[in-house]
Amino acid sequence: MTLLAVERIKLFTTRSPLWCTLVALGVTIGFAALIAGVDSDNPPTIASSQFGYGFGLVVIMVMAALAITTEYRFGTIKATFQAIPNRTATLLAKTTVVALFAALIGEVSAFGSVAISKLIKSGADLGVNTAFEWRATAGIGLVYAGAAVIALAVGILVRHSAGAVSLVLIYSQLVESLVSLIPKVGDDIQQWMPFYVANKFLTGDPDPTGRLVSEGPPPSNAVLSPWWAAAYFVGFALVMLTIALVVANRRDA
Repeated sequence: MTLLAVERIKLFTTRSPLWCTLVALGVTIGFAALIAGVDSDNPPTIASSQFGYGFGLVVIMVMAALAITTEYRFGTIKATFQAIPNRTATLLAKTTVVALFAALIGEVSAFGSVAISKLIKSGADLGVNTAFEWRATAGIGLVYAGAAVIALAVGILVRHSAGAVSLVLIYSQLVESLVSLIPKVGDDIQQWMPFYVANKFLTGDPDPTGRLVSEGPPPSNAVLSPWWAAAYFVGFALVMLTIALVVANRRDA
């Protein structure tokens, strides 16, 4: 508990988490308000209210990467490891704090987006009742937490803020989309890419709203069922974290 308290203090005494939180909430809820207000022909749905999910995900990954790379940048990680020689416990405490905070932001952004959509279009059916509707809203927190763990693991491995942020953004926003362009095998590879699989958890099997492809998180054709997709994504995050912990224990701080 002491380690968790220390990491919580370290996280919230810097400005980047605050700014990232405000940006993530502003972007996700703002896009929900924009879609609900602008699209007069179609009432908002649970899926369309989550249009800004991907933008918020990017901000969360930046926050998670900075949470560890700034310690390497300013050398505070050395003092931490000297005070607490058990590097694994220290880094797991940081990961827990960052992941829980990311999950909280995800839940607030998801249900806040539904609330603002309902406020703007009071007649829209925005009840969270079905399994799909619960995954599309409450599931955002799980995906944000997993993405934060992945970004933090990359930060531990790279140790440089610009490098870690560039890697997580390029991979999540470009690589997984462009891999489908590889002749013959591109689509098969994409079906197992972690963020593409995570979208299956949020949108798949089935999406009963009949929404347009342009509304909400992009649909996924991953072969796994939604809950197996969630397990796969979380498993990938844990594998990345395990690799990062092994490397952190084998090299100098």
